[in-house]
Amino acid sequence: MQIDYPYSINNSGRTSETNEEDHIRDMIEQILFTSPGERVNRPTFGCGLLKLIFEPNSDVLAGSTQSIVQGSLQQWLGDLILVEAVSVSANESTLEVQVQYVIRKNQQRKVEQFQKRI
Repeated sequence: MQIDYPYSINNSGRTSETNEEDHIRDMIEQILFTSPGERVNRPTFGCGLLKLIFEPNSDVLAGSTQSIVQGSLQQWLGDLILVEAVSVSANESTLEVQVQYVIRKNQQRKVEQFQKRI
């Protein structure tokens, strides 16, 4: 078992735990919505996705955003997952990210949606 994200206490007063698949999803979410420099001991952790949403929307921005996200996921989780596709869109005040990946350990394909209100 792994520590659940976001951190919480369960009904028995202990740290909440989660299974390995949910833990991988939690780690992806942390990478997506953490800006480089935000973590003291890991200054390059994250992908800076939230900063990119204030840029003018264009095909070039979409392509570079996809590249940045995919590169960050491969850098930090490349030993756990194989990223197959990333889709990023901003709708009004919500940033939506879809990540398609394969869990290397069991070859299970997953498609996860992530949202962040800005």
